[in-house]
Amino acid sequence: MTNVQVIQPKNVIQPRSIKGRFRNLKTGIMILAYAIFFILPWIRWTRAVGPDQAVMFDIPTRRYYMFDLVMHAQDVFWLTALLFLAAVLLFFVTTLLGRVFCGYFCFQTLWTDAFRFIEKGIQGDRVARIRLEKQAWNQEKILKIGATHAAWLALSLWTGLTFVLYWGDAFTLTKDFFTGNAPGSAYFTAFLLMTTTYLAAGFMREYVCLHVCPYARFQSVMFDQDTLIVSYDQKRGEGTTGRATPIKDLRDRAVRQAQGHGDCVDCGLCVQVCPTGIDIRDGLQIACIHCALCIDACDSIMDKYQWPRGLIRYTSENALEGKKTHFFKLRTIGYGVATLLAAAYLVWSISSTKMLEATAVQVRSPLYVVLSDGSIQNSYEVKINNKTQVAASYSLSLDDLEGASLSLGQVDPNNISLGPDTSIRVLAKVKQPATARKGSKRNREFHFKLEPTSGEVTEPVIIPSQFMMP
Repeated sequence: MTNVQVIQPKNVIQPRSIKGRFRNLKTGIMILAYAIFFILPWIRWTRAVGPDQAVMFDIPTRRYYMFDLVMHAQDVFWLTALLFLAAVLLFFVTTLLGRVFCGYFCFQTLWTDAFRFIEKGIQGDRVARIRLEKQAWNQEKILKIGATHAAWLALSLWTGLTFVLYWGDAFTLTKDFFTGNAPGSAYFTAFLLMTTTYLAAGFMREYVCLHVCPYARFQSVMFDQDTLIVSYDQKRGEGTTGRATPIKDLRDRAVRQAQGHGDCVDCGLCVQVCPTGIDIRDGLQIACIHCALCIDACDSIMDKYQWPRGLIRYTSENALEGKKTHFFKLRTIGYGVATLLAAAYLVWSISSTKMLEATAVQVRSPLYVVLSDGSIQNSYEVKINNKTQVAASYSLSLDDLEGASLSLGQVDPNNISLGPDTSIRVLAKVKQPATARKGSKRNREFHFKLEPTSGEVTEPVIIPSQFMMP
């Protein structure tokens, strides 16, 4: 019989609130991230054509708007470059600073922090929440627990709805959403994200970091003895005879040192503030997300006794052992160079994108037609895409195909008009006289030449093609 390993849930972690520089940094990042996420869909942006929403992913038209930047479906490689940049940047930062992404920028951390702020505001701090958890169900407990979950659900719904607003006009979609007129996909997506946010930030919390997130598993591969991580200075904290509570003469640091005791007063505050419930004094652990709240906790105790800060601090293993920390190594330089190259490529790709695109695809069935006068005709589907935000006109001609004529049906080759951010497909018929067949190859290389006659783009577009003959 096979034994199945089951994750045994511990008691619900009720972290204690703490004030300090890292808590302020976490709160500031959370406010900034929430402001960007929740406000962006409501910002208006004037365009010649397209929605007046600053950031919007318009699937029906296959346009993605980010302020003045308009991305088309063929620009999807930008997303590939962006994802690669995000990956190498994460590796670079992790190699230098450990899991700071987890502690400050991860969605799970940001939303769990917000949920805990709500929980603290309604139920009180750690001691009050533990007391409320243990007491029998009465009116107070029902009201506080109910209000907490109601606020969590409201924030979760707001999160799901905000995500949906990036895919349509925010004002119209919000009105339709609450009047029952929104598309079914909008309701499905909003309620799905509401449910996952509520469960992940309200119930799973640290278990997402411990058992769901793959980053916690492979990040240790990127650590070495020079990586700056949240560390407990064991030599300073333990001394030669271990920790000791600061009673009587042991409040004096000189006395403690004379008796061999370290600076750690064994208050347990670093454990109480940890969102994953670990004891940093046990060393680096997979559950540590490098939020540095234990540093704030320890610093507050050191300040209380007027002892030097830094018993728990961001440092490397080499530094703890009295060695020099080496930041410039082959791995960090490699990740850094890859990050810079990915960023440079993305910026160059966006800044150098062509605002006028044209393609010509030969109609393959039939490859050519012999007309009654003996001339040969080939057909091509020509697509012209004006990606600028102004109307423009163009002329289409032939190069390197002597004696050939061009017809676009009802469209004048010398006056092809396109509106802002629009495209057109035309059937181009290229005809050569019968005399061109003598001594000619079965196929001849030539070019379509698309020249702007008005608009923002001034450089012509050359489209290579070939003319087929019997």
